[in-house]
Amino acid sequence: DTFHDYNKRELFDDFKIETDKALRMGISMNPILNSFQATVKEYNIDRELIDLFLNSMEMDLEDREYDQAEYEKYILGSAEVVGLMCLKIFTLGDEVLYQKLKPNAMKLGSAFQKINFLRDIRDDYNQLGRNYFPNVDISRMTEADKKAIEADIQQDFHEGFIGILGLPKRARFGVYLAYVYYFGLFKKIRSIPSQRIMRERIRIPDFGKYLIFMRSYVRHNVGIL
Repeated sequence: DTFHDYNKRELFDDFKIETDKALRMGISMNPILNSFQATVKEYNIDRELIDLFLNSMEMDLEDREYDQAEYEKYILGSAEVVGLMCLKIFTLGDEVLYQKLKPNAMKLGSAFQKINFLRDIRDDYNQLGRNYFPNVDISRMTEADKKAIEADIQQDFHEGFIGILGLPKRARFGVYLAYVYYFGLFKKIRSIPSQRIMRERIRIPDFGKYLIFMRSYVRHNVGIL
């Protein structure tokens, strides 16, 4: 999104080639890709998850209005598989636990991404020419449109939270903190009119983030999630 003065297709294709090479060879001169391939190998992260992620990132090379199938494909690759990659790390090779929590991890990633869409809807539409939400006219977004999106997100959050409770304690706090932050942002967005999110980017102020951290830390450590 920030490389508008460059050939983004060429840059992306080169990155895909370098990522594939790092994964195949088990090493890369790019320190970030080298660390990534080491993590993939250590935690046995499925190559399919990586390919799905890259496919979704490739979709962003074009300005587009998403239909339902494209919307679901984008969320799968940009968010749900990220949840699964994290879950691979959190479960430390426990395949039974991974499979048990897999649907919940995908739903939590989906909720986070849909919140990002609502938060960034003004810039995505006005500056990048994107409309991720199918069957919604962003320029005339109604309260009914917004409420339908929010109901979908609420269900994702519900299923995602169940998965957080099943995580090993060593991994739970970080995920719970992200959940509380995003749910707080969701409540703030839900409380305002649809046209306001087209005028400003809704955020939680820094002090509010500090309070979220402290409350989440206390609740997690005393076991009252």
